[in-house]
Amino acid sequence: MRIVALGASNLTRGLQTVIAAARDDYGRDVEILAALGHGRSYGADSQFLARTLPGILQSGLWRTLDELPAAPTRVIVSDVGNDILYGYSAARILGWVREAVDRLQRHTNDVVIAGLPYFHIKRLSHGKFLAMRTVLFPGCRLTLEQVGEIAAAIEDGLVQLASARGLRFVPMNPEWYGFDPIHIRPSLWQPAWRQMLTGDAATHHLAQSPLEWMQIYKLRPERRWMFGLEQVTPQRGHALPRGGRVWLF
Repeated sequence: MRIVALGASNLTRGLQTVIAAARDDYGRDVEILAALGHGRSYGADSQFLARTLPGILQSGLWRTLDELPAAPTRVIVSDVGNDILYGYSAARILGWVREAVDRLQRHTNDVVIAGLPYFHIKRLSHGKFLAMRTVLFPGCRLTLEQVGEIAAAIEDGLVQLASARGLRFVPMNPEWYGFDPIHIRPSLWQPAWRQMLTGDAATHHLAQSPLEWMQIYKLRPERRWMFGLEQVTPQRGHALPRGGRVWLF
């Protein structure tokens, strides 16, 4: 079984949980191809601290998918709202997502689209929003009201896209979030990612290892820039001690 996962910081933080859930459901030979990263954009370069990543659409994921032998594949499209605070319009963001889904459907129709936690935006105080915007997206000048309007338009667009293509749409559960309005609480990574991956939020314990988490987190993606210097790391499928292989883009 092959899992393709697209996302930003939520996927980066929860990647080991996704891998553990995939192993639990599909066995030790599961393959995970992930295009992710803190602050990741679907269609443009994105910077987080000293690191820059290409947009997901510009990554090497698509070439690798074309080159690998055919296999049963499930896809998760997540963290779509990340691009709002870079100043892109709902139409532009949805266009990027449609392009990603078009490419993915050349390989599988088993695509899951995750919604946005936009319900929290309506509850944010202006002070908390400004603090979050300043720390995470210092170049953003959108108001809280503008972000809420764009998020609602994207959520509607994702629902329509999933319905038109016969794909599964997973709305975000308000209970998955706490003080942090955009990141799933670590204590609820397992039910949240199982819901997205399998449609089942079963809470039975998944075997996870802190050492494996550190190993996965330290893996380099295929292409990035650190302090402006390009780093290229060929992806051949990194074998994990507990089973499975992972490619990062």
